[in-house]
Amino acid sequence: MRKKVLIVCGTRPEAIKVLPVYKYLIEHYNSKLKTFLCSTGQHKEMLQSVFDVFEVHSDIDLKLMKNNQGLSDLTSNILVSIDELLKEIKPDLILVQGDTTTAFASALAGFYNNIPIAHLEAGLRTYDLSAPFPEEANRKLITSVANMHFAPTQLNKESLINEGVQESSICVTGNTVLDSLLYVDKKSKEDDVLGEKIKKDLELEGYKISNRKFILITSHRRESFGQGFINICAALKKLSRELPDYDLVFPVHLNPNVQNIIHSSLNNISNVYLMKPVGYQSFVSLMSRSEFILTDSGGVQEEAPSLGKPVFVMREKTERKEGVLAKLVKIVGTTEEGITRGVLNSVNNNFSDFSFVNNPYGDGNASQKVSEKIIGFLKR
Repeated sequence: MRKKVLIVCGTRPEAIKVLPVYKYLIEHYNSKLKTFLCSTGQHKEMLQSVFDVFEVHSDIDLKLMKNNQGLSDLTSNILVSIDELLKEIKPDLILVQGDTTTAFASALAGFYNNIPIAHLEAGLRTYDLSAPFPEEANRKLITSVANMHFAPTQLNKESLINEGVQESSICVTGNTVLDSLLYVDKKSKEDDVLGEKIKKDLELEGYKISNRKFILITSHRRESFGQGFINICAALKKLSRELPDYDLVFPVHLNPNVQNIIHSSLNNISNVYLMKPVGYQSFVSLMSRSEFILTDSGGVQEEAPSLGKPVFVMREKTERKEGVLAKLVKIVGTTEEGITRGVLNSVNNNFSDFSFVNNPYGDGNASQKVSEKIIGFLKR
């Protein structure tokens, strides 16, 4: 009788990082495992675009997202729904990724049902529960109930050991985000028809690729809601004036707390392009074509250096310290002065404060390592 593995995801970043593992398991271990893919629908539209890229579909779609749903409601809805699902399919292992509400609530449901938890992207820490919020707490809470800890880097492993996690339960794998990135980038560059389609899709979504240089911008963090986004918009206005030879390309997150401030602040600036959210293939293309990137995303801090792109992190702290130490990313904070000064200093000095010699986040084979450890765990 085949063992059962349940993989749960709810946001686009989760899907980007779990789908390489899902595909590897079903392609290489289908005779030994029955692997279920469950979507909570936390980012429904953005999630589907990633499923399409990997040519997969969820086995279970819980459709739990509602407009302006608070964290308490979302957590309780996921907890109850996953609990019911576990009683129905009775998996032998649950795989969750990262620091989302979906990952935390699913891990908690598994713990309540005495089902082993495997945590993908374990051990990232800022040691500040307010930044990122609530993600820092989610990660630590998942660690406390997980049985397998897949740490992207040695530094993440050391953080777990320092918190009392048994070393035998930790495996350093690299980050599966690079598996996805390299797969999608290669696919779009080798397929001319796909490449042209991506260009047309980008134009429909709000930006036409041309010979002009552009800066890619992403921002969605909950801790930046309100004044943080006001500051970020003020910085982007100033950069649009100080760097007139650049376009500022900003795919705007669907959350109304993001949409309202961004559009009211940055509309009608000639070299600022506020796009609709773009699919994953389109986003990888934007990263690859951009001159540099401003972001508060965690995944982008790992992806962009693999494409040789300088990254300015619009956060006060990052749980991805390896990138800072390797001079792959630069933290510029969330104040107008900090962002503009950090970006302009680097641009004026031809990005001499960045280095792209070593990427600490892996070699693109993390999914294989994770899958083999899962098989070994289930055999034992």
